[in-house]
Amino acid sequence: MADMTPVFDGHNDALLRLYQSGRRDAEQLFLQGMDGGHVDLPRARKGGLAGGLFAIFPPPLSNMKVNGKRPQDVTFPQLGQSDALTSTLAMAALLQRLERASEGRLAICRNASSIRQAMASDTLAAVFHIEGAEAVGPDLDLIDVLYAAGLRSLGPVWSRSNIFGHGVPFRFPSSPDIGESLSEAGKALVRKCNRLGILVDLSHLNEKGFRDVQAISDAPLVASHSNVHAICPQSRNLTDWQMSAIRETGGLAGLNFSVSFLRPDGDTNANTGLDILLKHLDAMLEALGEGGVALGSDFDGALVPRSIGDVTGLPKLIEAMRVHGYGEELIEKIAWRNWLRVLERTIG
Repeated sequence: MADMTPVFDGHNDALLRLYQSGRRDAEQLFLQGMDGGHVDLPRARKGGLAGGLFAIFPPPLSNMKVNGKRPQDVTFPQLGQSDALTSTLAMAALLQRLERASEGRLAICRNASSIRQAMASDTLAAVFHIEGAEAVGPDLDLIDVLYAAGLRSLGPVWSRSNIFGHGVPFRFPSSPDIGESLSEAGKALVRKCNRLGILVDLSHLNEKGFRDVQAISDAPLVASHSNVHAICPQSRNLTDWQMSAIRETGGLAGLNFSVSFLRPDGDTNANTGLDILLKHLDAMLEALGEGGVALGSDFDGALVPRSIGDVTGLPKLIEAMRVHGYGEELIEKIAWRNWLRVLERTIG
């Protein structure tokens, strides 16, 4: 990767894909390479992926896709704690096995220093992230166990409600002002994350919950994989005031590659050019400043533009930034430096 701009990516769902393979040795699929999907170790090295937030997502019990594509207006029912606990612990164990089996090629990183060390040694830096805390009870005891296993980033909700708050459903066109505020348990969760040094991710949280975190948290506000609502009015995207709040705290937002969060028409169409990603980046830079824009691909969790394809397509996006007029310093900030700066302030 020496001749490529390294990328630290704010969101991938590779662990979910491996978990859903049903194989007990699923970690070998990642290490050796596999057909389909977006991320494995050989392709990560080829594409310049140096690290990122590896999400654990307890999947819905019902099918979340229609004809292979994510639906544009659907609300998912709550997921029971026991069901969520089973899948969350299984994927957490998978991540542990993946680190051991990698023999130094992948490391679970618990602070910004360990991320820098991994990047310097050409080791894939994995930050343990949970997307939807359904497995956690109101006593929050599981957080301590997961923290010991390496948990350093957490989204209290996915796009459904739980005991902590309300996630926005996949809805287009729609504002994120859907559902009520954080519960008392949700507010306690945010405070506990602040105390432990766990980043609180706002990407799936509704507007009232976002305002609650803004009022409660003493850490930078982060939306790991969300785009610009003014360009694509998807409920998952960020409005002007949300981006302003993120900027005020020195936080960041990661550009999501999902075509339905990029396109002004919200269509799930893989024939989507890189120009629309650059349009979102331009708007994000204007709203968030050069220090507040990063990448959050949603690889293995979304339909991405065919022009990117999978993780090996990252250099195409980097080159498109150059052609668009971004200088090397700005490209490095977007590609990895901004994530490391914010992680240093949140997880240590």
